[in-house]
Amino acid sequence: MDIQHLLGRLEAILLEARRVPGTKMKLVDADRCFQLIDQMVLAIPEEIKKAQRIRQEHDRIIAQAKEEAERIKEMAREEASRLADDTTIIAIAQDRAQAIEARARREMDRMRSEADAYALETLIRLREELEHTIAVVSNGIAKLERDRAERLKALEDSSGSPPTDTPPAQESQAQAGS
Repeated sequence: MDIQHLLGRLEAILLEARRVPGTKMKLVDADRCFQLIDQMVLAIPEEIKKAQRIRQEHDRIIAQAKEEAERIKEMAREEASRLADDTTIIAIAQDRAQAIEARARREMDRMRSEADAYALETLIRLREELEHTIAVVSNGIAKLERDRAERLKALEDSSGSPPTDTPPAQESQAQAGS
């Protein structure tokens, strides 16, 4: 599943959450958030695979450009050897071969540069999406922890004794991870 789609779903959960009266806080379904986070974790390797496919395409283009350069060089060599009787013609053929080889190198460099730029752009976009995802997840965790702390404090204040509520396994895992 596309990471952008999953981020949109997480945002929708946060937007759908009910407000806690008298505060800016919202009640969020932590299970749904964690399910989406799990799906995001699974989607990230797919984005990495896309970047690897781009890199493979880049390598294929480079290999193709090298093959073309070799073919052109060989054609130039054949043409030069055919005209080997005349030194002037040989010099012209060598100049042409060098010009063709230089053009092939420039073309190969241009193709490599374009492939590198595309791969870089894709990886930067992936990094930005991952950073955004991490920020959304961190904000959600922080919000849930603040809400929980406020609820526990309110319970403690209203009952006069500390609550016996134990955190769910997912919340304790999130606290252990931070």
